[in-house]
Amino acid sequence: MNKPLEAVIFDLDGVITDTAEYHYLAWKALADQLGIPFSRQFNEELKGISRMDSLEKILTHGGKQARFSSEEKDQLAAKKNEHYLNLINRITPADLLPGIWKFVADINAAGVKLGIASASKNAMTVLEALGIREQFDIIVDARTICHGKPDPEIFITAAKLLEAEPSACIGIEDATAGVEAIKAAGMFAIAIGPKEQFEKADLVYNDTSELSFTEVAKRYRLKE
Repeated sequence: MNKPLEAVIFDLDGVITDTAEYHYLAWKALADQLGIPFSRQFNEELKGISRMDSLEKILTHGGKQARFSSEEKDQLAAKKNEHYLNLINRITPADLLPGIWKFVADINAAGVKLGIASASKNAMTVLEALGIREQFDIIVDARTICHGKPDPEIFITAAKLLEAEPSACIGIEDATAGVEAIKAAGMFAIAIGPKEQFEKADLVYNDTSELSFTEVAKRYRLKE
């Protein structure tokens, strides 16, 4: 018999709000400065992974991974983040993705715990700008873990802080690396996006407007 659902753990970017465009613009500005080609297609490869891992992929893409010291790479990452922070100053509660406020409210009403597991170091800033910070019991971001997605550490850490068994948790992601992390943590995985991209997910929705806590809880109870 499946354990009663104890917690739902959300990724942030692409699930709660869509800051992907801001990440793209900030990374492209840095790549342009470095003389590295940077397309929207390549930017898709950065979804769900940490800032430093993203930087390494960009430098490798441009054949410049050996040209910078660790200190210089830290400076490059900081420059990207500064640009990104300037861009996200525009975020307001109107930037919540469709259906998210009701979905979160329904989870809270059911007495199920809520957490955030985000690869972004700016998760708190974004959640406060969206006016939804108080809805979540805990926030785990890149500053509090050693290994980024697809490593399960961030989801395991979130479950621990929520005092929930991983097998009694649902994780929600929009990136394949995130879904892999959820499954590696032993959780029920929900993906947001094209079904063909998420073979490992237990449940896939095209977009957040389709999320229903009643349906999600039912599918969780019926899992094998």
